[in-house]
Amino acid sequence: MEHLIVSEISRHGYLAIFLLMTLESACIPVPSEVVMLFGGALTTGLTIAGVSSHLNILVIGLLGVLGNLLGSLIAYWVGKTGGRVLVEKWGRYALLRHKDLDKAEAFFAKFGEVAVLIGRILPVVRTFISFPAGIAEMPVAKFSLFTLIGSLPWVFALAYTGRAVAGNWNNISGYFTPISILFALVIVGLIVWWYVRRRAEVTDSN
Repeated sequence: MEHLIVSEISRHGYLAIFLLMTLESACIPVPSEVVMLFGGALTTGLTIAGVSSHLNILVIGLLGVLGNLLGSLIAYWVGKTGGRVLVEKWGRYALLRHKDLDKAEAFFAKFGEVAVLIGRILPVVRTFISFPAGIAEMPVAKFSLFTLIGSLPWVFALAYTGRAVAGNWNNISGYFTPISILFALVIVGLIVWWYVRRRAEVTDSN
């Protein structure tokens, strides 16, 4: 995945950054950290990973934010138009119940703005926060506003960090794989913990 991201940005520049950030926010696990760090590195005028940098830091930041917004709206729309039906039909296999949807709706009705705002700057969470927001039918104007506000600092911080560390890119890029593996293990661990906990709750209720 990391090699693919670097390759696509090297070949297609701004377009690749926009599309990759759109995919990341549409619930497809593309690591935005790699996308924006490498994009930022390509704004220094240095040769990074064999590529002569030529991008503009403000342009890639804005494209990253717009990609986040578009991808988030896609996931939001999927959640709003078919998410409840999907969960009601197949959710029992993941131990999701009808009342869980009601709880999600109540949560987003009360804390939706904060959840989206904070969720946009949290790794992993930021990729998937839009879908439940759509299921809960959070007002799209509020959702879009807080998605933009939450995305701006995250995206630009990554871009400027990439620009700052560009001279050491070869050394830093070596850490991407172990960090990705660590995140994957954490995610799998949380899923297993949630499933075991939910199974116990369902068993007790029966």
